[in-house]
Amino acid sequence: MSHTSHIKAGWDEYRRALRPTDQAVFDRLLEYAQLHADSNTVHKPLFVGTPILISILIEQQRQLDDLGDRLDHVEDD
Repeated sequence: MSHTSHIKAGWDEYRRALRPTDQAVFDRLLEYAQLHADSNTVHKPLFVGTPILISILIEQQRQLDDLGDRLDHVEDD
């Protein structure tokens, strides 16, 4: 079982308690963590979920940066 799969299994009850629309968002966040799974394996933090949360933040920031760039282009037109 991969590191993120192990974490995902630990969040099953939490996920089931979410509204269906929030479950979809939660699933996307875990997909973001999967995108950075390689870097998660080299860091051994005190809290095992920390690398996954950082991976999610990295991916969300990348998306925010992309949206900001796209908005800048729209405003320039």
